[in-house]
Amino acid sequence: MWKLWLIFSGLFFILEIFTVGFLVFWFAIGALIAMIASFFIESIVAQTTIFVISSTILLFATRRFVNRFAKPENTEKTNAFSIEGKTGKVIQDIDPVEGLGQVKINGEVWSAKSLNNTRIMQNTEVIIEKIDGVKVIVKPV
Repeated sequence: MWKLWLIFSGLFFILEIFTVGFLVFWFAIGALIAMIASFFIESIVAQTTIFVISSTILLFATRRFVNRFAKPENTEKTNAFSIEGKTGKVIQDIDPVEGLGQVKINGEVWSAKSLNNTRIMQNTEVIIEKIDGVKVIVKPV
């Protein structure tokens, strides 16, 4: 049986290369652990149980550690998302009923929606809360 577990491990490692997340890797390690167990235990049920339990434990025990490296905490917003939190000025009334409104931020004109679906009048200073598609979501200062 050890050859089968080695093949499964290799397939999981190859599959990990083509996936975005760091998930299948732990199944490959679990298959290696099951392969080692197959030298001492002949029952396929016991080997499969060892595979499932070891893969699950590795997956949950290392998730926080892996996420720390996979998703950096101090990322700087770039491109369009760099305007979140900045202030701008309404140059066309923001009307949630008609879906109209424009805001000028750093010399650029953006289509805008209000955060609470309220009407915001022209020349009002607003804060950009977030970007939704091609529109900024704003609230009055």
